[in-house]
Amino acid sequence: MAYDLEEQEKLDALRAWWDRYGTLSSALVFIVVAAVVGWRGWQWYQGHEAAQAMSYFEALENATGQQGADALARIKAASETLRKDYPRSGYTSRAVLVAADALQARNDTTDARAQLEWLIKNSSDQALVPLARLRLAGLLLEQKQYDAALAQLRDAPAPYAGLYADRRGDILAAQGKKDEAKAAWAEAVKALAGQSVVQVIQLKIDALGGA
Repeated sequence: MAYDLEEQEKLDALRAWWDRYGTLSSALVFIVVAAVVGWRGWQWYQGHEAAQAMSYFEALENATGQQGADALARIKAASETLRKDYPRSGYTSRAVLVAADALQARNDTTDARAQLEWLIKNSSDQALVPLARLRLAGLLLEQKQYDAALAQLRDAPAPYAGLYADRRGDILAAQGKKDEAKAAWAEAVKALAGQSVVQVIQLKIDALGGA
């Protein structure tokens, strides 16, 4: 009898605890389970997105090694899909840079410029932005848009200081500003000391009459 009473007391205590905390406990369990399932789902989604972006990147890269209108169309299509559907993927920033280079080599400067401008504005990989600005400045130089080209070279990041100065010298020389061009190239020679590109820059200085 004592045993039955003890069991009954335990059951009553359990019912009382459940009446007080049962709903909260169920809610907490649901939240934990939902969080785990959600996290695993997010990981799957991220992996799926990365795999899709990688496949477009590889398709674009393969197309750059081919010639003809079909290859050009595939480069543009792959880049457009990446920019539209996977703008935050690291593959997209790299693909856009590759596409811009390939399009410029095919004399499609309008689309090459659009690629670089998109990357500068939207890239998730900020390490690629200074390189995109340098290449865009070169493209604008080809188009004789000198002021716009120089604007891309403002506030040069330290690792790019020499290359930016060299490109600035190219633009100034194209404008006929010889002294300013030589000053920019001299800055580039100093920043790039010890690198093979210095010899090329020095040749440009010599062509304008020396330092």
